[in-house]
Amino acid sequence: MRSSAWFVANCALILCTLRLIDGANGLRLCSETDYYYEYTECDSTGSRWRVAIPQRPGACTGLPEPVRGTECTFSCKAGEFLEMSAQECTQCAAGSYSLGSGIRFDQWDSMPAGFSSLATSLENSPHGDDRPTCNSSSWVPQGNYLESNRDECTVSLIYAVHLKKKGSVSFEYQYPDNNLLFEFFIQNDQCQEMDQSADTKWLKLTNNGEWATHTVNLKSGTNILYWRTRGVLMGSKGLKPVLLKNVQIEGVAYTSECFPCKPGTFSRVPGSTKCEPCLRDTYAGHGASSCTPCNTTTQYAAQGSAMCKDRPPCSRKDYFQIHTKCDHEGKTQVIYKWIEPKICLEGVTGAESLPPSGEREPCPPCNPGFYNNDTATCSPCPPGTYSDGKKPCTQCPAGTEPSLGYEFKWWNILPPNMKTSCFNVGNNKCDNMNGWEVAGDHIQSGAGSSDNDYLILNIHIPGFKLPTSMSSHSATEFGRITFEFETVCVADCELYFMMDVNRKSTTVVESWEKTKTRQTYTHVMTKNASVSYTWAFQRTNQPSDVRRYVNDVARIYFISVSNAVDGVSSGCRACALSTQPSSSACVPCPPGHYIDTRTSQCTECPPNTYLVPHTTPGPDACKPCGPASKCDKDHSFCYSDCHFTYAEGNATLTYDFSLLGSVGSLMNGPSFTSKGTKYFHHFNISLCGGKSQLAECTDNVTDLSITDSQRENGEGANAVKTFICQSTIIPATGRGFHTALASQSINLADTLLGVTVESTLDGIRARSELYPQTSKKVPDVNFYYRSLEATSSCESGRSAVVTLRCNPEKNAKGELSVPSQCPAGTCDGCTFHFLWESSGACPTCTERDYHQIEGACKGAQQDLLYVWTEPKLCIGGVTLPEKETLPCEGMEFWVRLGAGLGAFTAVLLVILICYFWKKSKRLEYKYSRLVMSANKECEMPGADSCAVMEGENEGDMEDEIVYTKPSLLGKLKAIASKGNGEHYEHVQLNSSHSKALVWS
Repeated sequence: MRSSAWFVANCALILCTLRLIDGANGLRLCSETDYYYEYTECDSTGSRWRVAIPQRPGACTGLPEPVRGTECTFSCKAGEFLEMSAQECTQCAAGSYSLGSGIRFDQWDSMPAGFSSLATSLENSPHGDDRPTCNSSSWVPQGNYLESNRDECTVSLIYAVHLKKKGSVSFEYQYPDNNLLFEFFIQNDQCQEMDQSADTKWLKLTNNGEWATHTVNLKSGTNILYWRTRGVLMGSKGLKPVLLKNVQIEGVAYTSECFPCKPGTFSRVPGSTKCEPCLRDTYAGHGASSCTPCNTTTQYAAQGSAMCKDRPPCSRKDYFQIHTKCDHEGKTQVIYKWIEPKICLEGVTGAESLPPSGEREPCPPCNPGFYNNDTATCSPCPPGTYSDGKKPCTQCPAGTEPSLGYEFKWWNILPPNMKTSCFNVGNNKCDNMNGWEVAGDHIQSGAGSSDNDYLILNIHIPGFKLPTSMSSHSATEFGRITFEFETVCVADCELYFMMDVNRKSTTVVESWEKTKTRQTYTHVMTKNASVSYTWAFQRTNQPSDVRRYVNDVARIYFISVSNAVDGVSSGCRACALSTQPSSSACVPCPPGHYIDTRTSQCTECPPNTYLVPHTTPGPDACKPCGPASKCDKDHSFCYSDCHFTYAEGNATLTYDFSLLGSVGSLMNGPSFTSKGTKYFHHFNISLCGGKSQLAECTDNVTDLSITDSQRENGEGANAVKTFICQSTIIPATGRGFHTALASQSINLADTLLGVTVESTLDGIRARSELYPQTSKKVPDVNFYYRSLEATSSCESGRSAVVTLRCNPEKNAKGELSVPSQCPAGTCDGCTFHFLWESSGACPTCTERDYHQIEGACKGAQQDLLYVWTEPKLCIGGVTLPEKETLPCEGMEFWVRLGAGLGAFTAVLLVILICYFWKKSKRLEYKYSRLVMSANKECEMPGADSCAVMEGENEGDMEDEIVYTKPSLLGKLKAIASKGNGEHYEHVQLNSSHSKALVWS
């Protein structure tokens, strides 16, 4: 307190000194226009001083003396301001308004004083200083509202306010795009974020064209308000910006002036708390107390206009046609009407006249499920009856029940459960405008008041009712909506198809940009809930207040909703009858049972087949599961049990994929947008197991404000649970987003087609050329999937192939990858390819996968070892047999045996040599005796033979030897003798023995 007083005294002394100096210099005295008043900061006692501040320092002299100001808690009522000269509350003059202790910002022709827009540079770009910057990204004033950036830059709108007491801030906003993150938070003067709950920080999505109001309480003191947006991901479509208007802050101590009414508004009486918009064909300038009429002959003005505009000549875009209700003759009249409010001029040069009305045309037939009983309108058929729209309603025969739903293909009048409206971006509803117009065989978008209006068509379904025969099934499909449409545009038009479940929030299911040829789209409802389906058409998302593209149009030819609980019947479907003979009531079939049309009884589907819902009753309703897949007990779901068998030649390979785990995950990338934002594609894959083991992907962008209990009940969260799903992940960047963002969760595979080693199945091809080739002998195993949800780019739904490859170098969990040529997992946007390399993908080991090795024989024992054949391309299965030890005869035995046999053989050879040598010597001796005898004269020449006479050489004639043929040795010797010139023709040998030796 004392320091504050000294401060005020010093200020007063300085001002007096300046006044004296200025007076000495001859300056003029200050008038009231040369200064303004401000209060000093409050001291500890709650006191403050009023001080005059010069507009231009040094321009004049004689400023008022500081005086004690009002109490710091003082404030004025709404419609009043604090007149600082008298320090009293005074009513605002006409043409202005005041909130008393609050301020309001509702004019956005330029950025109001105190507001600033700050774009954060992207830090994730891989290109260093060469990356694109966000300098051009900012919040942009658009007259009635403020528009956020349309890219993935992070842009903050900042306003600082000092509150003397507790207060609040409220604002209106449009937030239609879940690809944009929008948050509102508060910091104190120490740049510390105030405690806020999730539902006050993260803004909820709004419907296209609709404004929502958000209010947050503020504490006394300095509050720095932040509105921050950031694009989650830039794709082929641009982002819808956030719109902001009517920012109001309560809790300031006082306002020293009133706010003038913005152009197009006025306040007629003093003390106004707000300004009213001018009526149509009137206008008002800045700070007006009344509105001025336009010259309606040549001019017009919309509500809340700041000026009048000249009326243009009438053209085709200024009128439309409608059909009257059918009369008793079955005729309808074509009526042409000017679009209201009519702003064009007739009868001027170049103007087009309104075509004549009243031409009678035959009425189109009633839509299926309705009938015309000689009345002017089509009425719904009574319960239990049906009609094709052309014939009277007919009772369903026994054994059948009505097939409930809606089929709209004739558009004479808007059906009773449909509504149409028009929302202008800046001014909420379009004045006296219908969003869509019926046109006989189609319904089309209307004109709107400007090109960026949202033209809305809505149908509400309170719930779904399954046919009686399926009511006990655990259905995955409760109903479906199918519509046929086309768009014809020259601007950047867009058609949205949206869904609001249980009146929580509207989410965009699918959208189509620019011209689209006539096509059909189907969406399946997977939960039984109240739902509103909405079609919104916008000709351009650029700010506009004129109609230049009125010929850009969206047409819907056909809308069908099945199983609607409040629907009508266009036909009857077979149902199962009770077994009681006297009963003709339809009864529900147990899960997995179809209706036998011959007996009208429930019949269970054959083994390993699943029941296709909403098909014609009969055995054909049961479809077999694909190869190597099996059906659950309810015949509603085909899955793999992790086991697969493949026979090739005489070998059979058995696989067990349970080691891969229940769910595999893959995050590829990173990838970067054009602005440099880093993002990843995250995939979750469930190969085998039932419904309880499916993969799940959840967004955490659009449901950040959802409570834990809501998230547990599946309310509001955008979660996808299926075989294969994908999310886009943006990592935490340290710029206020403290957690990684997951968004754009999509379903890639909800149906298992089969498991096989073949490269194609059901029209899907596993492109092995996308992966590095392997020389291993174990074949790859392919899991084939398909998603039944059609998209704008994949009319037959997405498909996926997961290729399992045996790699003993990987662990059992393995590693997932996508093709290098397709880093997003797909090359065409519709078929996704994954490679899962793992030792767990190897076949089960058998006896063929190991071999035997014999050890050395030691100590009369030998070891038998078993080892795996390398490389080992199997896992689990049989184990290696234990080492075996067998008796054996060692090498020493065989050496001894060999040595003995060798010695015996040597001795035998020596004996044989000696024997034959001795034998040879004896023969040689005999031969020499014969030779000697032959050299003597014989008494009987000419004899052909000679003999040894008895008694001659008795000692040498012990054996009787008869040679009938000369030996080889003898022949050799004979040849040698002939060579020496010796000839023996007749030799007679004498002997005393009676035995003779004959040699011939």
